[in-house]
Formats: sequence, C-alpha cells, structure tokens
Amino acid sequence: MYTAHPDRYADLPYRRTGRSGLKLPAISLGLWHNFGPDRPVETQRAILRRAFDLGVTHFDLANNYGPPPGAAESALGEFLKADFAVYRDELVISTKAGYLMWPGPYGEWGSRKYLLSSLDQSLARMGLDYVDIFYSHRPDPETPLEETMGALHSAVQQGKALYVGISNYSAEQTREAARILGELGTPLLIHQPRYSMLDRRPEEEGLLDALDELQVGSIVFSPLEQGLLSSRYLDGIPEGSRAASDSPFLQSDAVTEELVGRLRALDEIAKGRGQTLAQLALAWVLRGGRVTSALVGASSAQQIEDSVAATGNLDFEAEELARIDAIIKQ
Repeated sequence: MYTAHPDRYADLPYRRTGRSGLKLPAISLGLWHNFGPDRPVETQRAILRRAFDLGVTHFDLANNYGPPPGAAESALGEFLKADFAVYRDELVISTKAGYLMWPGPYGEWGSRKYLLSSLDQSLARMGLDYVDIFYSHRPDPETPLEETMGALHSAVQQGKALYVGISNYSAEQTREAARILGELGTPLLIHQPRYSMLDRRPEEEGLLDALDELQVGSIVFSPLEQGLLSSRYLDGIPEGSRAASDSPFLQSDAVTEELVGRLRALDEIAKGRGQTLAQLALAWVLRGGRVTSALVGASSAQQIEDSVAATGNLDFEAEELARIDAIIKQ
C-alpha cells in the first residue's frame, strides 16, 4: 500500500494562481502521452507516486489524452482508487474538452452539449465527483463564446468543477472569455498556452500581458518543446526519439544543424548554472513569476525528479537572459 512521503511539501515552491485562492506547484505533471495501454502500468504508477512524493500535487489531463483517447483518464482513475483516494483533497486534478472524442457533430469543439457531456464522461473514467479545473481546450470558431463560457460556468454551478480555464486562446479571446465569465460570476482561473525558449508567442502576441492585466494564472505546456530542449538532441536525432519516428508533434526535418548548434550553446549556459538543458528551459519559463506552473510529461520517475530539481535555481542574471536571447534569435 502506498504511503506518501511525509516531507512532500518541504522543497517544491507553490504559486498563487492569478488572484484566486488556489496555489499550484511550480512543476505540474501532464498525463498527455505516457498513460495509455502501450506503457507499463508499474512505470505509470511509479511516475505518479514519485511526483506526489516530491510535492507535485497537480495532475493535468484532457479527455483525448492516451493514446487512445480517454486512456489517460481511465488509468488515473485506477491509480486514484488504489493509491491516492486518501489524498484526494491534496490533489488538483484538471481535464479539458475541445478535440475530437466521438463521431458526429457533437463530439468536439465548444458547444454546451459537447463540453458538458464530455465532462460527465471524464468524471466517470476517473471515478470522481468533480475536477478541480475544467478547461475549454481550444476556441471554437463557429460556437458563440458566450455558449462555451456558459458551459464552463454550468460545470461549476453543477458542482462538477471547482474552477475553469481555457487553453490555446489568443490574447483577445482571453480578454473576452474573462469578461463573459466575470459577468456570469465564475472567474477565469487559468490559461494553458504553449510556451518555451523556442516558442515565445505568448510574449510576442501579448498573451502574458493580457493575463497579467486580468490577474489570471498561467500553466504552460511544451516548455521543453517536445524534448528538443533536453540533452537528447545535442548530437542530432537519436534512435527511438520522437523526431526519429517523424511524430506529428516533432518532425525530423525540424532538427537542423543550425538548431543543434543553438541547443549546444544553450547547454553551455545550463552547465554554467549547474543545470541540465531541460532544467534551464523549465527555469526560464518560470523566471520572474509571470508563469504559475510549468507542465511536464514524464516517461520515468527520474524525469520527474530532474524537472522538480530545476526549481532549485529560478533566478537569472541579466547577462544570462541576454545570451539566451542572442542564441535563440541569431
């Protein structure tokens, strides 16, 4: 029987999410692509246990995570029952709806019918009465934003979610979503954008500025840019990597000699800080406190340990940031 480490709250920092009362760990665990039936159950269990022992209290999912879709939620449901039932009130569990889950016109996007039906299915898979955060996973160009945000509000009113969030919304869409939710009486808690040293669109397109203005939290996905910002690609494309398989999420032609040169230069900065390249990348997105939490995946318990260790040094000298910018933008 699993018993959580007694000192699990000793080291990992927690950050307040916007102006809410909810704090999130600086590192959160995403169950995106390592919690399906193609992965050993014991490895999945070890990842979750080690994460919680290190203070990672936030497990992030979506209805379509697996593979196949729904598998990650089902897997978490089994682990919650077996290991974490007594710790439920120490956990923040989030899920999302927006991408294709079932055939027909009601199986994706942002309609009230789809979002609330999907949430019911997610709760059933996880064996939960509620999730802590329920997201609209992507904006729907054909459904009025009032309907999508109204569905999130209803999830809270029905007691099936404590907070609501959005993901992949632009700065302008975020401001409008926050306005609608505010008028309904369910504040927008958090935004989940893609953000890394290599993908700075939240900065360049004004999203981080909008979140600061609205006092909305942020949790960023792909801070390691699908593994590019790790030691794996410092010598090109290794066998068995995501790029080697021409994954839809990372094509081999993206790993150019020029990019590898930049990664090596960033790795030298990381070494000077006593960090790995991955730890540097995580520290960079968490610098200055604008980002509430960095969302990481893991294929082993060791990867979670390495990610959490990044929080031991989140401070940057101005010269370091300038060097990083110069490398990225050269």
